[in-house]
Amino acid sequence: MTILVTGFEPFGKHGSNPSAEVARRLKGETIGGQEVACAVLPVTVRGSVQELGVALAEHRPEIVLGLGLAGGRWGLSVERVAINVLDFRLPDNLGAQPADQPIAEDGPAAYFATVPSMRIAAAWREAGIPGYVSNSAGTYVCNEVMYALLHGAEAQGYRGGFIHLPYTPEQAAAERAKEPSMELDTMLRGVGIALEVCVDTIPR
Repeated sequence: MTILVTGFEPFGKHGSNPSAEVARRLKGETIGGQEVACAVLPVTVRGSVQELGVALAEHRPEIVLGLGLAGGRWGLSVERVAINVLDFRLPDNLGAQPADQPIAEDGPAAYFATVPSMRIAAAWREAGIPGYVSNSAGTYVCNEVMYALLHGAEAQGYRGGFIHLPYTPEQAAAERAKEPSMELDTMLRGVGIALEVCVDTIPR
């Protein structure tokens, strides 16, 4: 079994993106006896999905977990659902800003994550890590990637999900954001716990 973890490059006003840092730190690690591969995706409409497709073809994973930044959230948030819409509140890194457009013309309105979201959130609580199940992945590139990875999950034979990360303390300080934050090491531990839960629930 191979695990694929994806993160994103910085975007908008953010000089860094903890999702990329966590994905890179997990690369080459072994979790539940399975090796972790990583990909850092561009924050661009369609481009993110194209790069995801390249990573899926290269690694042929059995678990795919996307990571993204959601400043303002008070903990790790494992997403339950992705919706079939592109409706960007700010331009992507190439200046595109689609509004009320479908991700997949022939796709369903939404997909539910196929990783055990409730178990992941429960494992975080047991470990003392702030986290919860979220019912909205937004309508930006994070949601696009989550929808796309779930769109291909059944055909390619993997389970997929997505976790949003809060600001790091350094980001909150640099942006003078009156928002919650979390140390990168805690995020890394939380994502590792989520992956352990995912591996444990895969039939052997």
